[in-house]
Amino acid sequence: MRYINSKNRSIMREMISADFKVRYQGSVLGYLWSLLRPLFLFAILYVVFTKVFNVGEGVPNFPVYLLLGIVLWNFFSEATVVGVSAIVSKGELIRKISIPRYIAVLSTTASAFINLLLNLIVVFALAFISGIRPTAEWLLFPLVIGEILVLALAVTFFLSALYVKFRDVVYIWEVFMQAAFYATPILYPMSLIPDKYQLLFFINPMAQIMQDARYIIVTHDATTAWQLGGLKMGLASIALVVLGFFAARQYFRRQAKWFAEYL
Repeated sequence: MRYINSKNRSIMREMISADFKVRYQGSVLGYLWSLLRPLFLFAILYVVFTKVFNVGEGVPNFPVYLLLGIVLWNFFSEATVVGVSAIVSKGELIRKISIPRYIAVLSTTASAFINLLLNLIVVFALAFISGIRPTAEWLLFPLVIGEILVLALAVTFFLSALYVKFRDVVYIWEVFMQAAFYATPILYPMSLIPDKYQLLFFINPMAQIMQDARYIIVTHDATTAWQLGGLKMGLASIALVVLGFFAARQYFRRQAKWFAEYL
């Protein structure tokens, strides 16, 4: 991926700005919806899973535990579901202006990342209200955020290049994400999963990222891949994300020269 010069940075800023304007055009609350949507989802799920099913019983600071999971998942979902069509949706602009194709992918992910940062403010506010205070371990949290950003970019690079040729990809990915939402420990703690199956859940990089974030910010009761599989398992999870990013970026670069034929 080449260095992003000032011209390309300016184009990317315009893409991000246009994305936000189109998304909230005609909305009375505008950008506030980026905060309200996860809060509404959190409120519904919290009532259902704690008051009806008692899922969060015994988990320290479960409201923060749940909200953090929802916010991280929403970022990954938004970045990838919208990012699938990043190249196709900006096809007209790409044909008119000579810019690196990856700029379209980066701008889409950046829009979702801005929403993530705004939502994390709400998470930390709730954590403070709940009595959670910063510790030295919080310094590791940006590394977790960096990992989920790299994972989102990896998936988006691969799917956006694939979608240029195969338009069914977006529907397949939406169905996959619906299934993955329940296969990832977002609504429930890992303690509800039988011990012999817990390690299998960490094949899913989002499970590893989510549990690491909860362990760092919320409670050490959050089971992590590092606890179950030791240093090798923890490092393997991170290596999988990094290698996936480079493989997806390479696939995107190879396919980019054929984009014009399909746009």
